[in-house]
Amino acid sequence: MNIVFDFGGVLFHWHPPTFLARVWPHRVRNAQEAEAVAREFFQAYTGDWGAFDQGLADADETAGRIAERTGWPLAEVQQVMAEVPEELQAVPQTVALLLDLKAAGHRLHYLSNMPQPYADHLERAYPLQEWFVSGVFSSRVKQSKPQQPIFDEALRRIGAPAAECLFLDDHPANVEAARALGWQAELFTSADALRPLLRARGLLGG
Repeated sequence: MNIVFDFGGVLFHWHPPTFLARVWPHRVRNAQEAEAVAREFFQAYTGDWGAFDQGLADADETAGRIAERTGWPLAEVQQVMAEVPEELQAVPQTVALLLDLKAAGHRLHYLSNMPQPYADHLERAYPLQEWFVSGVFSSRVKQSKPQQPIFDEALRRIGAPAAECLFLDDHPANVEAARALGWQAELFTSADALRPLLRARGLLGG
């Protein structure tokens, strides 16, 4: 089986409200504020951040657009963006699952909405070429999930039909888009929750 991992929120830790509470304590004082500031900053990965994800704007352009749109000081916006790589730490339980799937003989791939600077960081910090047979970063193909073109590009690199690919993502819209295109897909909540689903599919031993 070809098993395709999302990155943020799946293989790498990513939770914008807690991230912003850590780096912007003066703006985020409680959970409600954290959710609101995250929505404003990342725009559900559309708008300014969506263009950054797709490689249509660089970090400086993106910071300037966010600052202009929100009124937040440019230096503070730049600070948040500079802290993102530190937030993208590998989740040990997901790494263990990934290695178990690899040991079971499955071909592993990734499909990630990821701005160019953070994609570069992950390639330097982690053995992606050892873990994965192929992968797609949104910023390098100028497309992003949940749109069809990036799924088509992933299939081209995987070299298999959609029905032979299992996609793991933490965003329901991406999972639904994959299923609509004929992929097998599971909504990722945690590695521990996913293991029994993979065993039920016959992809992992007991």
